[in-house]
Amino acid sequence: MSFRLAAYAVCIKDDRVLLVHYVTPAGERHWTLPGGKVEHAEDPFDAVIREVAEETGYEAVVERLLGVDSRVIPAAEAWLRIEHQNVGVFYRVRVVGGTLRPEPNGETAESVWTPLPDVASLHRSAVVDIGLALERTLPSTGHVGPVPVGGLIHH
Repeated sequence: MSFRLAAYAVCIKDDRVLLVHYVTPAGERHWTLPGGKVEHAEDPFDAVIREVAEETGYEAVVERLLGVDSRVIPAAEAWLRIEHQNVGVFYRVRVVGGTLRPEPNGETAESVWTPLPDVASLHRSAVVDIGLALERTLPSTGHVGPVPVGGLIHH
């Protein structure tokens, strides 16, 4: 089994959410939240700020912890074809500076402010739905139920 600890930013302004268009190593594209792998010895709090800057060009500050999600992706559905566990730490962030741009030499093709009602029609990662559910419900436990994948939503 592979394992990944990641930090994700939920940034909402004027009923729009900041999303990034991710390109997998296989060339597949989907929308996701700004964020990514927490590096060795890095705090997830610092990682989310770094990831927002790398992927979008924005400077951001963390406003609050939203919650943590842990999911196991079966080997048949994982892109490396081995069972994979992803633990995501979700933060509400606010943009305080910078200029929106694509990630230079990275896996993010573009970053856009997307109207919240339009999210449902996007080919997207489950982390988008998890992050938005955490933001919408602010569960005291910091945990939301599983998000079913399939159709427009995938791991």
